[in-house]
Amino acid sequence: MAKKYIDVMDTTFRDGFQSVFGGRVLMDDFLPAVAAAREAGISHFEFGGGARFQSLYFYLNEDAFVMMDKFREIAGPDANLQTLARGVNTVMLDTGNRELIDLHAKMFKKHGTTTIRNFDALNDVENLKYSGERIAHHGLKHEIVVTMMDLPPGCVGAHDVAFYEKTLREILDSGIPYHSICFKDASGTSSPQKVYETIKMHVNLFQKEPI
Repeated sequence: MAKKYIDVMDTTFRDGFQSVFGGRVLMDDFLPAVAAAREAGISHFEFGGGARFQSLYFYLNEDAFVMMDKFREIAGPDANLQTLARGVNTVMLDTGNRELIDLHAKMFKKHGTTTIRNFDALNDVENLKYSGERIAHHGLKHEIVVTMMDLPPGCVGAHDVAFYEKTLREILDSGIPYHSICFKDASGTSSPQKVYETIKMHVNLFQKEPI
């Protein structure tokens, strides 16, 4: 029987910084904590992407790629270092052209990234196709996302389990290369019941139609 394990990712150094401090944390202030986390046995970190990438240039006068290099050096060669990307927006504030989308994946691979979690806030699978293809092309693990949230009572036709199943089927039918699928609720608004039913749907779908 194959062994099963739970992989825990430490999101402190991206989502934690971004959510609490707007991503404005200097390298010298947090890199010692990365070393302590490694000593504690943590080997899967979220360490960049999103607004955390931008904040180093906008507010800290630091280079995000230098930060990523130092993080990799401290975390070690075998650590799974994960970033997040906004589909065709990657880590930009506007839609990127094909050259920039490709450059994003190429540069993040060069500077120590193992995995990119790739999402579109509106679950537009078209926005995940080329970005996902370039992530895989450059040798990164592509974690593709179904974006979750809850809506006010009375809103129907989106952000229910049927909608997430439709989005998941579009991803599977699209031919986008991926290594894992993530159900991501960035707003923290989905009810526990919705999360349970969505994950149950996902498991049932893959049991019926193995990929």
